[in-house]
Amino acid sequence: MTRQTQAQNGVLWLDMRFLLVFSLLLLPIVSAAPQAVPPSAEDYSGMYTFLREGEFLQVTIEEQGKVSGFISRFGDSETDKNEFLDQFFESGKLDSGHLTFTTKNVHGTWFTFDGTVGRGAGKKPEEEGYYVIRGTLNRFRSDADKKDTTQDTRRVEFKSFPRDVTP
Repeated sequence: MTRQTQAQNGVLWLDMRFLLVFSLLLLPIVSAAPQAVPPSAEDYSGMYTFLREGEFLQVTIEEQGKVSGFISRFGDSETDKNEFLDQFFESGKLDSGHLTFTTKNVHGTWFTFDGTVGRGAGKKPEEEGYYVIRGTLNRFRSDADKKDTTQDTRRVEFKSFPRDVTP
C-alpha cells in the first residue's frame, strides 16, 4: 500500500467513526421527538333521542369499552302511565363501534339493545345527529306474577342531542 492509499483509508476510517458517534448522539434526540399522535377515539358519550318526544337516552363511554347510562321515558302501564321513569343500564359495552346494553327492570319492563354507534348527518358536534346509534331495540314486559313475558323488537335510530361546545 502506498502512503496516499493509507492516508485515504485513515480519513475514511475517521469519517466512519465520526458518523457512528454522531448517529449515536442523535438517536436519543430523535426518539424523544414528539411522535405523530393517532387520532383520538370518538367520544360517543352524551344524550340521544329515544322513542317518543321528550324521552332520551344517556350514554357514557368509560374505560375499556364499558358503557353506563340510562333511558328516561314515559311510563305506559296502568300503574305508571305518563310518569317519567329512569331505567339505568345493568350492563353495557362498546367494542369498535358495536354497542350493546341491557337496562334494569322497572315496573316489569326492561330493554336490550344491539347495534352500532357512529357519525351521523350533523356537520358539527353542536348540531343534532352528529352521532347516531342504530340497531335493534328489544322491549320486554312481564306481568305482576312474572309468569308471562312479552317481547317487542324494532329497528331504531337515536340521534345525538347538540353538544354545548363553549369553552
